[in-house]
Amino acid sequence: PTVTGFLHLGGLRTALYNYIFAKKHGGTFILRVEDTDQSRVVPGAAEGIEDMLDWAGVPPDESPRRGGSFGPYQQSHRLALYRRASDTLLERGAAYRCFCTPQRLELLKKAALRSQQTPRYDNRCRHLTPAEVAEKLSQGLAWVVRFRLEKGVEPFQDLVYGWNKHEVADVEGDPVILKGDGFPTYHLANVVDDHYMGISHVLRGTEWLTSTSKHLLLYKAFGWDPPQFGHLPLLLNKDGGKLSKRQGDIFLERFAGDGYLPEALLDIITNCGSGFADKQMGRTLEELISQFEIGRITTHSALLDLEKLPEFNRIHLTRHTENEGLRQKLIRELQLLVEHTYGDQQLDPEVLEKEYVERVLLLRKGHISLLKNLVSSDYSYLWVRPSVSREQLQAISAEADEIGELALGLMTRQAAVLTMEELNKDLRNLQKQTKETEYSSVMKLLRLALSGQQHGPSVAEMMVTLGPKEVCGRIHKALSS
Repeated sequence: PTVTGFLHLGGLRTALYNYIFAKKHGGTFILRVEDTDQSRVVPGAAEGIEDMLDWAGVPPDESPRRGGSFGPYQQSHRLALYRRASDTLLERGAAYRCFCTPQRLELLKKAALRSQQTPRYDNRCRHLTPAEVAEKLSQGLAWVVRFRLEKGVEPFQDLVYGWNKHEVADVEGDPVILKGDGFPTYHLANVVDDHYMGISHVLRGTEWLTSTSKHLLLYKAFGWDPPQFGHLPLLLNKDGGKLSKRQGDIFLERFAGDGYLPEALLDIITNCGSGFADKQMGRTLEELISQFEIGRITTHSALLDLEKLPEFNRIHLTRHTENEGLRQKLIRELQLLVEHTYGDQQLDPEVLEKEYVERVLLLRKGHISLLKNLVSSDYSYLWVRPSVSREQLQAISAEADEIGELALGLMTRQAAVLTMEELNKDLRNLQKQTKETEYSSVMKLLRLALSGQQHGPSVAEMMVTLGPKEVCGRIHKALSS
């Protein structure tokens, strides 16, 4: 990736396909940072990209941070290598020095646009004699190195798009491969790095498909064997538009901050794309690796519907809750969320105890999309005792005291084993012991006493979650206030 900003969903998807392809075939997944356009480098972006790949569960085997046998893994640290490669092409006549000024290039561009043509370099310096080049160098003129594009490119077989070729010399001028500041362009740097790093396969975005013939010409000029290329179709909004980076809507930091599980993101970006026999929600990374087939990637764009992300997250959150090891991590996260959200409201230490938090998680399993849903106002009763008066309960039923006493008796009898199934039956029987209060009003009254709310989970679930001691305490408090 370039380090012009933070990692977004499109970049994650490219990284993920490279990762699962490498792991499927026993290969190595490499993160090589492209920072050759120094004017666009964002400080900290390289570290941020690697942080987010680690968070997403697709860490590189070799990278600027981890190192490896083929480093450095940051292109700005490999300039001598590109300079030598450029010199090799100059010696072979496959490249030449260009002395055209930025002003001349701008005039060429404007003239092309006026005549409604695609701007391209006119290859003027290609025809300079060695004597003319020496003269210009002696004058201290600024120069860049351009690669001679030759006609008659050979077709190549793309892993996704099949047989392809683009006669780049017919539509482009000779491209710059080494800039005046000594930094290479993408075309030279990636060809040189892929060769010296022993890269076997390159999976990249479809926007590079038309440049591949140009890159293959560079490989030919060097006398090197190219890797195999696979170009991934674009990732677009569900309406076919580009993913918006403006509001930061698609950056991984935003999803991590909102509490989404990385597995949900990996799942949704592969689910909306291709490479698998069927569409299936809830795939784990291990399943993505085992089921992936590069030949199944289709050439049409992948349409991403982020409105479905909460549902993907609900599935993976349920799986985490059911797994003993993963559940411990959720417990710790929820404890921190509770402290952060309700810490200024004199929390009872008991609501932060592991057993209580775990009970909440297990009972709400499958009902919530995000862990932070459990600290929303709807669930505040789990963490903070409500303030409910006897008058409020009597407004629902004149038998408030009797209903409260019956519920307290129920808790005493149920203290040994509290199950929702048994409680639901007992609550039905409880209502039959009242003189005139309907079942719905009994539930409304008990819900208010326990939570201070009119809506929420069933009364039986509230009782199981809170436990007999807390239920009795809340009913006593409501009846006596």
